[in-house]
Amino acid sequence: MYFTDRGIEELQQRRGEEEITLAWLGDRLQEFTDAHPEFETAVERLATWLARLDDPED
Repeated sequence: MYFTDRGIEELQQRRGEEEITLAWLGDRLQEFTDAHPEFETAVERLATWLARLDDPED
């Protein structure tokens, strides 16, 4: 199992029953990139992918 898979599983176990807003998620991602700027590109790609997920042109 990859480290990412374990992190996703932990997130689901710890917070899986919660409902969150996209604004909350955006704030957490911003806090993360502020603390870990080396991940800014990866977080940007994830956010862009999520934003365009249902866009038929992308």
